[in-house]
Amino acid sequence: MNSTQSQANTNLKPTLNGVRIKQRKGVQKANAKHEPEVFRDNLLAQLKTVKGGDFEAISSKLDILGNTLDYRKYGDSLFEILITGGILEPGGIFDDDVERSSFCIFAAEDDASIIKKYVEIFNKLIRRYKYLQRIFGETLQNVLQFVNKWSAEENSKLAKATGFFVCNQLITSSVLKVLLKDYLVKDGYSLDFTTTVFRTILTEQSIEQLGRSLTSEGLNSRIIDFFPPNKRDEDCLVRHFEAEDMKEFVEYYRRNKKNFKKGSLLTELSNQMEGEASEADIITSVKNSMKEGGLTEAEVIPIIWQSIMSVVDMMSRPDQIESQVLRAINQWAKVLESFTSSPKTEIVLLQKVQLTCYEDVKLTKFFHRIIQTLYKNDALSDNAILYWFDKAHLAQGKTIFLKQLETFVNWLRDNESSEEEEED
Repeated sequence: MNSTQSQANTNLKPTLNGVRIKQRKGVQKANAKHEPEVFRDNLLAQLKTVKGGDFEAISSKLDILGNTLDYRKYGDSLFEILITGGILEPGGIFDDDVERSSFCIFAAEDDASIIKKYVEIFNKLIRRYKYLQRIFGETLQNVLQFVNKWSAEENSKLAKATGFFVCNQLITSSVLKVLLKDYLVKDGYSLDFTTTVFRTILTEQSIEQLGRSLTSEGLNSRIIDFFPPNKRDEDCLVRHFEAEDMKEFVEYYRRNKKNFKKGSLLTELSNQMEGEASEADIITSVKNSMKEGGLTEAEVIPIIWQSIMSVVDMMSRPDQIESQVLRAINQWAKVLESFTSSPKTEIVLLQKVQLTCYEDVKLTKFFHRIIQTLYKNDALSDNAILYWFDKAHLAQGKTIFLKQLETFVNWLRDNESSEEEEED
């Protein structure tokens, strides 16, 4: 025996012969065979013992079964059965040779009040077993990608249930993103389904709440994407939701579209001004946005002012800030003048400037210099300034700003009186 073999023999670790090492429970569960069909059969057998239509009894039964059936492992199968009545095969089909549950959303009566009772069972079950909420969201999303496989009646029930699920905060509206798949959109499945979801939510919540839900998931700007490609224009959207008696949703869409366009315009103008674009280019951008978003001068003037202020470095010294603001106004005054063609828009600009100087103390003390510079560049008229001073000023900081502007206003009044005397 050579030295290497001798050393290997001396380093052998001791072993226990004839001793069975017991696995931990977690390891046993992880290695256990996945048998959703067995779970399904056990669940259906237990549900059969409950009288049909007894929602309280079914809820209690599902609660108790959580102690014996492995909901954590078979949560997806559980919810597939409670939604469709069976376990989905690949491609969203069912095994026709297997019995389906009589208690499921697909087998329910297509009535909102009845569907609501089913949803309440989901609500109680998920509140009892918190870990099921994530599994439920994933399972519902999987089911929704097969809405083209279900009947119109089944989709109607599922859409109502989905709306109630959102209202009960069991899921977020992000689950609807799966309906943006091309094969669901092109044949109108997505539009029909989301329309019912939105209508259901509006029976429980305000349009503002629905809007916040859609916005939080980035769906507020994608409503038109649920329409088939050949119907993706505002006229089709308006006609569709008005025919569904959902005029408040149409109004929400228009408001949201305007707000989205305002945000886009602000970003675009800020980038153009920082990049030293020409006045003509900026005026063109504003006019295009007004046309596309249905915006008025009174709506774009605050955006233009905010864009001008975005080029000012507010971290500079106070004297530098003042010079930067006045320089920016002189540079972009032509843009402001182009969209203050009426007294109304001039007042909007004055009020926006007042709010800006009130909200940032660094600008407060030279409010009067800003107004005078705007006047000098023809962005504001003397009549607008006088009217703002007498009647249209806001409450925020009015004492300070009126005092600052008093001398200038008196000069304007004297100038106006002199012109009237000359005419006489």
